[in-house]
Amino acid sequence: MTTREHGSADAGDARHGGSLPTAVVVGVRLPGTDVEEFESGLDELERLLTTLGYEPEARVTQLRENLSPAAVLGDGKLKELAALTGGSGRTARPLPRRRSKAQARWAEESGEETPPAAEDADDDAPPRVALVAVDHELSPSQLRNLERAVGTQVLDRAGVIIEIFSRHARTREARLQVEMARLAYLAPRVRESPSGKERQAGRGAGEAAIELDRRRIRDRLAELREQLAEVQREQSVRRAQRRELRCVALVGYTNAGKSSLMRGLTASAVEVEDRLFKTLDTTVRALKPEVKPRILVSDTVGFIKKLPHDLVASFKSTLDEALEASLLLFVVDASDPSWEAQLTVARDVIRDIGAEQTPSFVVMNKTDRLSAEARAELERNNPSAWFISAHDPLDVAKVHTRIVAFFEQSFVTVEFVVPYARQALVSQIHDSCRVEKEAYEEDGVHVTLRGDSRVVEGLREKLST
Repeated sequence: MTTREHGSADAGDARHGGSLPTAVVVGVRLPGTDVEEFESGLDELERLLTTLGYEPEARVTQLRENLSPAAVLGDGKLKELAALTGGSGRTARPLPRRRSKAQARWAEESGEETPPAAEDADDDAPPRVALVAVDHELSPSQLRNLERAVGTQVLDRAGVIIEIFSRHARTREARLQVEMARLAYLAPRVRESPSGKERQAGRGAGEAAIELDRRRIRDRLAELREQLAEVQREQSVRRAQRRELRCVALVGYTNAGKSSLMRGLTASAVEVEDRLFKTLDTTVRALKPEVKPRILVSDTVGFIKKLPHDLVASFKSTLDEALEASLLLFVVDASDPSWEAQLTVARDVIRDIGAEQTPSFVVMNKTDRLSAEARAELERNNPSAWFISAHDPLDVAKVHTRIVAFFEQSFVTVEFVVPYARQALVSQIHDSCRVEKEAYEEDGVHVTLRGDSRVVEGLREKLST
């Protein structure tokens, strides 16, 4: 178990009157997981908690063959965790205590209830930390048992990510997607939640209430699916209108710097903040300075290890921007020691949506945080990657040049003579190609242009009809 130096004996100080509520991170290192990978996962969970508004105060870790089916940790570590949170350390619901004869007589004579025993009074004390975050997926029973043992709220990794998504969703589509994922996450946990209906007097009443809750969740999910389908139809129309345009999709791990690069490439006021999952909605802007034909840049939702399946499914329409892009730029935080694993996660998601055949480049971002030796080694080992800092205008300009060069490698130069009766085609040429020379002659408009070979063939067909 490790505790942060800034932590105090009573973590509740931060929760009650301090700046931030505190949290404890829990992880179990299983066979086949090396120490560096394990610690990297816990570091990332702490960053997620910081994004959620908590101050990670301590870690409780254990090396085990498998997760305890009861409460993830073994009994000894569970008691250590409970000592940090102020919980009882017991996973079973405590039975009501029998009063001694002396206590019963005292109650009868005084007309008052017997004061609780000292350990019962501890159970009623406020928790010392606001949240316990577990770097594993918890079953409903494990979640219930842990909350009973630690006496405070428990979230697994998926729960933490869903909470962050809930707070950061801005557009209607993102809000619908997040609510669907949240309800799908909560549905199997309704019965097991210690704060749920199981506390009601009488098992029958509790069961009925639980079934009512589940029915409400199913009905709400059906309603959300209909609303989301409507929004996605509108998005599909917009994407269809852009299909003939060239588009670059920025993809990669969360907090790799995609939004910063987007801001530099498009001179737009895209919100940028050093927080995980700051971007949940796909933003599409034109590359600036603009080129002819126009190039669009899209900033997509970030990826992360162990991203909840329901969130991946819900955000599929958002990821369709990457599926329909002409070029993918995998943005990587080169200063993160686990950047290779993060790049693998990003590539896996792109493969899952069927976009692995799309041309792509790796953009090693945040090189300003690297030493000269570390950068030189990365460049030797990754000669095809683009090394930049999204905050350096010169580096952003180089990315702009490379994007334009990528699209222009398939350009051909041709000259068309457009009859004056078909002059509407001239404006189409200006929209879809780069016009290098234009002259009005007796037989029509002579246009020398450079454009994509497929676009040029399409214009040629229109002129011949």
